[in-house]
Amino acid sequence: MTTTAEQLSATTLLRFATAGSVDDGKSTLVGRLLHDSKAVLTDQLEAVEQASLSRGQETPDLALLTDGLRAEREQGITIDVAYRYFATARRRFILADTPGHVQYTRNMVTGASTAELAVVLVDARNGVVEQTRRHAAVAALLRVPHVVLAVNKMDLVDYAEPVFAAIAEEFTAYAASLGVPEITAIPISALAGDNVVEPSAHMDWYGGPTVLEHLETVPVSHDLTACHARFPVQYVIRPQLAEHPDYRGYAGQIAAGVFRVGEAVSVLPSGRTTTITGIDALGESVDIAWAPQSVTLRLADDIDISRGDLIAPADDAPAVSQDVEATVCHVADQPLTVGRRVLLKHTTRTVKAIVKDIPSRLTLDDLSQHPAPGQLVANDIGRVVVRTAEPLALDPYEYSRRTGSFLLIDPADGTTLSAGMAGAAFAEAAEAVVTADDDAAWDF
Repeated sequence: MTTTAEQLSATTLLRFATAGSVDDGKSTLVGRLLHDSKAVLTDQLEAVEQASLSRGQETPDLALLTDGLRAEREQGITIDVAYRYFATARRRFILADTPGHVQYTRNMVTGASTAELAVVLVDARNGVVEQTRRHAAVAALLRVPHVVLAVNKMDLVDYAEPVFAAIAEEFTAYAASLGVPEITAIPISALAGDNVVEPSAHMDWYGGPTVLEHLETVPVSHDLTACHARFPVQYVIRPQLAEHPDYRGYAGQIAAGVFRVGEAVSVLPSGRTTTITGIDALGESVDIAWAPQSVTLRLADDIDISRGDLIAPADDAPAVSQDVEATVCHVADQPLTVGRRVLLKHTTRTVKAIVKDIPSRLTLDDLSQHPAPGQLVANDIGRVVVRTAEPLALDPYEYSRRTGSFLLIDPADGTTLSAGMAGAAFAEAAEAVVTADDDAAWDF
């Protein structure tokens, strides 16, 4: 007899993030999703009911299921990224509820950086606003392959199809111009529960899936084995014990791809080549290992290798350079200026660097590039050129979200300044909005 645990272990996992402007109803949608899918514990629901009654509300405010900070509940807004885990019979989910206020746009970068799908909410009364475009741009920059446009509060516009159609057309055109490969528009009322988990009785003109149905059925791929093989070295193991006098292993987590015993590899940034003579996983020797396993590689030659070096197939190694051209989302309150000295953290490697140029800042209204802004302030998205003190092996972000991303850090106090994505800013504009059945090219 199959147990519930066994059933869930066999289902796929979807990581998704929610985003939208203030008061668009993100937290209410998440609360409704958790409540109607029976993913809320009794004591949690009772706590929400008590908190709602104390605020003079006759019905439970489902937004309180995710707005956990005292400041969030007092202000009625989301400030921090709230992570929630829930599951249905068809799929498991990790949800990141991100803030909608422009002041906390940077938090969306955190929540969506590992997401395979983003739910962007729009208030049906307000339509597509600047913050909606900002969130679509962030999703496109982070190469989130699936975007859901949830047109909320349809009950406040009498469930009018023309209102939904106009918003869906405007958003779809904008997101497609950013290169978002797949966009699905769903009319909902999070407060009333229309088209969240159950189909709406008020919108018979809509024949598409509910939010939960789409989340359960959207194609996702976690197959990192088809991607370029990359192994950032995290730790060098030299026990120097009597039973292992000559053991030298390089430990870390495989970021992508497959490694095999006997394979020729390059060690970057030095460029030295050697052969894998052994792979140790969980205390045993294996012939093959794949992402995201944590393993120890043993190599044929004694090469000077330390934390931060990257091991890759000899015939498929990334280019090494000290000049990094990238798009960054600036997340710190202090501005990022030309000439600023920073630390650049890429996988397990942290090097000194200097910001050589800020060629442009993205204007979200029309996607134009504002040339030579001189600096980037909090929540700005712009292009930067960074010169590093030591060479780095970065992949273009479009090929690998793991080895194509980096952080710029303040060397004085360790504050994260910017989140960077190497290579081109956006994917090529989509010619048509299609359902992506093949996600093999996406590296998560």
